[in-house]
Amino acid sequence: MKLILTQDVPSLGLIGEVVNVKDGYARNFLLPKGVAVPSTPQNMKLMEELKKKRQVEAKKTKDEALAVSERLADVSCTIPVKIIEEDRIFGSVTPEMIQKAFEAEGIRLDKRTIHIEEPIKKLGVYQVSVKLHPEVTVSCKVWVVKE
Repeated sequence: MKLILTQDVPSLGLIGEVVNVKDGYARNFLLPKGVAVPSTPQNMKLMEELKKKRQVEAKKTKDEALAVSERLADVSCTIPVKIIEEDRIFGSVTPEMIQKAFEAEGIRLDKRTIHIEEPIKKLGVYQVSVKLHPEVTVSCKVWVVKE
């Protein structure tokens, strides 16, 4: 049975792809869950329109991510922390702390986009990568200073 996927399905295909699956899989899983629709000329036309809309939205989000990445490249954030002994931090610097520091600078980020390669447990300057979009990743400076 030929179907058009309305959602990404692992090991089957991506949104908008026409796939050929067994009748039982289509009747019992894909169609009742709304993951796919029958491959008719009318549905093909609708999926093409949706695909065009998604491409426009994807380009818009990528352009927004590029604009934010340009701002991030120029800004560095400072995080004041408590220290225990000889430049060792009480705890470690978390992505949430970095997010709040960037919000203080006027840049809104999601803490899940901030990637710290190894835990920050000492004072100093660190490079942190921020993945704003699947195609846009920027490296930022984070200053960890004594409170």
